[in-house]
Amino acid sequence: MIHNYSQRIENVLDRLLPPASEQPGRLHETMRYSVLGGGKRIRPRLVYATGDVLGIAPERLDAPACAVEFIHAYSLIHDDLPAMDDDALRRGQPTAHIAFGEATAILAGDALQALAFEVIATDASIGTDPAIRATLMATLAYACGSHGMVGGQALDMDSEGKRIGVQQLERLHNQKTGALLRACVMMAADSQPDLAVDERAALDLFARRIGLAFQVRDDVLDIESSTEKLGKTQGADIAHHKATYPALLGLAEAKALSERLYAEAMDAVSIFGDQAAPLREIAAEIVKRDH
Repeated sequence: MIHNYSQRIENVLDRLLPPASEQPGRLHETMRYSVLGGGKRIRPRLVYATGDVLGIAPERLDAPACAVEFIHAYSLIHDDLPAMDDDALRRGQPTAHIAFGEATAILAGDALQALAFEVIATDASIGTDPAIRATLMATLAYACGSHGMVGGQALDMDSEGKRIGVQQLERLHNQKTGALLRACVMMAADSQPDLAVDERAALDLFARRIGLAFQVRDDVLDIESSTEKLGKTQGADIAHHKATYPALLGLAEAKALSERLYAEAMDAVSIFGDQAAPLREIAAEIVKRDH
């Protein structure tokens, strides 16, 4: 049976976020607004889906699943700021800095990043093995630092208005988007330290391919979809003169690349046979989504 886990994720996110009634109330309200205001929850669902493949109970993955969503929400808050992408719409509603002010939005992002690591460091559901807890924190920290998401954002900003090559664009996207998606899969793998080497390598390859496919599909949707469907401003990449796969390869070749990456991801998890169905389902959703 393929589990969606959508309601589980919402319940655990709600439990782990500070209540808006607790001081500082406006900061906590902004955090909750940014995390609980919708979203596809692909990242935490990837954590749980990998756990399904490996036979890990979902309660053992609640903390890493929510931690990665806190990191994702913080990244969206900061990406939307005037100094970054300067966007007024996210998930069909005003961005955090529009709704609560720029200073409060920055602080909410900072607090969500800290909360992600606090949850992994302290949540009892992870278990009692300190090595697993430390490995989870290391995997997430690397994914969102200068060699991962934040570094990718820096490369993205540096590339605006420039003509870069395919290799540079792949590195940019592997860091900006792919690193955090890879962490979702690998944190589940980290939770099973006796995992066979070839199975861990297969999950790693799957995560890398689907992480890049996610961003290629995003690039395509920025051209083909609408603001209403996307929940954010359509055409923003073009407006900011960003380096994208359609701009570099053409729209048809960008779509073909997404399909090739998807096929490679499917091939990677063939080692798990029918057990890989949860990962196959999310991968198909990533490549075929319209928002």
